[in-house]
Amino acid sequence: MGHTHHHGHGHAVDHTEQSDARLIVAVWVNGGLTVAQVIGGLLSGSLSLLADALHNLSDAGALLIAIVARRIGRRPADHLQTFGYRRAELVGAVINATTLSVVGLYLLYEAVLRLVHPTPVLGWTVIIVAGVALLVDLATAALTYRMSKGSLNVRAAFVHHVTDALGSVAVIVAGVLVVRYDLYVADAVATLLIAAYALYHGVVITREASRILTLGAPLDIHVPALAEALCNVEGVADVHHVHVWELDESQRSFEGHIVVEREDVQLAERVKALVREVLQSHGIAHATLECEFGTVPEGCCEGEIVARH
Repeated sequence: MGHTHHHGHGHAVDHTEQSDARLIVAVWVNGGLTVAQVIGGLLSGSLSLLADALHNLSDAGALLIAIVARRIGRRPADHLQTFGYRRAELVGAVINATTLSVVGLYLLYEAVLRLVHPTPVLGWTVIIVAGVALLVDLATAALTYRMSKGSLNVRAAFVHHVTDALGSVAVIVAGVLVVRYDLYVADAVATLLIAAYALYHGVVITREASRILTLGAPLDIHVPALAEALCNVEGVADVHHVHVWELDESQRSFEGHIVVEREDVQLAERVKALVREVLQSHGIAHATLECEFGTVPEGCCEGEIVARH
């Protein structure tokens, strides 16, 4: 048994190191792409290409933040952080989402200026550089896709890359319109689309990470309904002082006072076991239950979640 456990632990460490290695590769790739796009943007006069370069630079920064946050988050709990450091990834997500929003606002400003004063753009240079960027963006997004499913931190970095991929498509379309129709305004419109997408996801990720950091209840749990479900457990007379929150995206916690019908230790233990089963059905694995004994007036157990003293 001991040998099997050790092997599993080693496999988990190897998988984590491979994930970090993928992120590091993505940082270098994005750094090189940013240099190429800046050169291409300056030579062609394309604002959308420079916008895409700026976004790629923020992507490299986002990946660096994600790597640092992941490594901090893996540190074990200690006397300073008794819950551990797992929320470091959420802080990383907020930082990345904030930079995403700032980049979006800047691109919005520049695009509006370009709409007012259109300037000539070398369409073929834009198309070629944006085409290479699209391939790199798709490859980088593929590197981070699997990790993004379980980490809001990595998801923020992943969205950066998806935004870049879509941005590269918009830039290519703009380049084609410039080449065929001398429609220089298309470059500014493409920049507006990139900015809007970046702003949208920046707001969404910031809102989600902030909800968890401020101890908000999981979105799929209606706390009064959960309290009522616990009240329906056999032997429970009342439930109050209910708190539900998330330590991070993968760990939910519950705290509450459970009033048992009569003063019976065995009944209390049985009730707690049944309550934990209900909580587990809602994805809550960690629960702190305080049992009280006695009866309460009829109707007191109808979803009350405010602490009573």
